[in-house]
Amino acid sequence: MLTPATAFEGRTFDAILFDMDGTLISSIAAVDRSWARWAGEYGYDPETFRISHGTPARSLVEELVAPERVEEAVARIMEIELSDTTGVELLAGVTDLLASLPAERHAIVTSCTHDLAIARIEAAGITVPPVVVTADDVTRGKPAPEPFVLGARRLGVDPVRCLVVEDAPAGLASARAAGCATLAVDGTHDLADLDADAHAAGLADVRVVVEADGTLRITDATGRAA
Repeated sequence: MLTPATAFEGRTFDAILFDMDGTLISSIAAVDRSWARWAGEYGYDPETFRISHGTPARSLVEELVAPERVEEAVARIMEIELSDTTGVELLAGVTDLLASLPAERHAIVTSCTHDLAIARIEAAGITVPPVVVTADDVTRGKPAPEPFVLGARRLGVDPVRCLVVEDAPAGLASARAAGCATLAVDGTHDLADLDADAHAAGLADVRVVVEADGTLRITDATGRAA
């Protein structure tokens, strides 16, 4: 597995597109509590029920309930999740990294709905960036390319000039399909299971330098230039 500084040697990016859960914040406990509660209401054993983190809620629900119950079941998990942001926390290194980035050079691209994304961003203490792409903004979520294509478009840049930071296979597949470079971080999945151009334990291990022309150069945590 390559570090960001090695994998992106000699490259710069126009923008960075961040996944949210498991990348910028940890809401795993809240997510698992919410889905366990939902599972019990829909006939599953909440003690053994597991979901694939990073996949849109609607996609999960469509696999679990009859078609005629999808809308009510999606509404119910949204209701449960919005009511529970206890324990949502900012991950190490995120504050400093986001502070180093111009607002027009980064976005959050998440599988959450808009309301849930804003609730979790605010619960973690992050300033909501001008561009946040959510499940409400796309017709096909991760692993389809649409979320990251839209994130790049709203920033006014080409997806091939973007770096995506993700912690889930579906998100990385989405980023690759959009033509973006990829950096996997250790969040909801083991790094060994994530197919990406570069890997890092977390954003505390990554630094970004804004070049004179506004492009972004990736370095490691010690500041060693790529």
